[in-house]
Amino acid sequence: MTNVEETRDSKQLRKRFKRMLATLIVAALAAVMVTYAWYIYNANRHITDVKMAAGTGVTFLISDSYDGEYKSSAGLSFQGLLNPVSTDNILNGFQKVVGFTGGDTQDSLLATFFGPAQHSDYYKTSLYLATSSLSTDVYLSDIRFDDIDPQNPVSTALRVGLVVHQPGENQPVAGQYVFELTRAHNPQARYNTKQGKAGDVLDSTKTDGSTVTFTPLNSTDYCEYSEEEGVVTKPGAKLATLPSAVDGANHSTPVQVDVYVWLEGCDEDCTNNLCGTSLASLALHFAGSRE
Repeated sequence: MTNVEETRDSKQLRKRFKRMLATLIVAALAAVMVTYAWYIYNANRHITDVKMAAGTGVTFLISDSYDGEYKSSAGLSFQGLLNPVSTDNILNGFQKVVGFTGGDTQDSLLATFFGPAQHSDYYKTSLYLATSSLSTDVYLSDIRFDDIDPQNPVSTALRVGLVVHQPGENQPVAGQYVFELTRAHNPQARYNTKQGKAGDVLDSTKTDGSTVTFTPLNSTDYCEYSEEEGVVTKPGAKLATLPSAVDGANHSTPVQVDVYVWLEGCDEDCTNNLCGTSLASLALHFAGSRE
């Protein structure tokens, strides 16, 4: 091979390399610029207020520890980072995305590979409910919240889960309830999990990204409580029944309620335009009723 031929081949190789490099750069930029779910939400230094209401003749109490002081309201610290996770059963745990693949179009990425979530990926705390009177039914009467950025409402992708135990300390679970904060939608909503469709969440019994249809509770499942009359006018989803307080006791045997707050990563509202936004406040309101 002559020097001229070698020079020509070298130039052709350099051209092909430059074209390949340019293609890789374009692909990388496309991956960076897409809108996709499963971002990180900063929830530092926010407070979850837990407030009580009680019907006529009912004394409804709350504490942040089993042997703590029971009163009519409590404040729970809400700190840390929320990484989007997903589940259809809180007791089975949460999963989060660990890898993406390209979608049907060049401007989309689909969550494809999943692994177990860590406790630091979602928010969990416990509260304890009791009564100083007769047996009392407990309902959720409201979840109030304020988005810091109404144009990018992180509330649309948040869930509140309540895991209710049987009365007493460290007792088995009696039931669980998952509420969505709002039925409104993020303006940039799009479903982009590789498997499944809008309304699906990850199947907690599998690790291959399989999804199942899951419908969370919402505001239609709240009870209606009249602050003026002090009564529950319409029951909603009953969370628990507090046992009666025994004579001479300050309150009944408490019922433990584990509170979970997470970003539902499978929610079509969970897209990265919400990254960097948060809630200004989140308040859970419970009501007690005695028939």
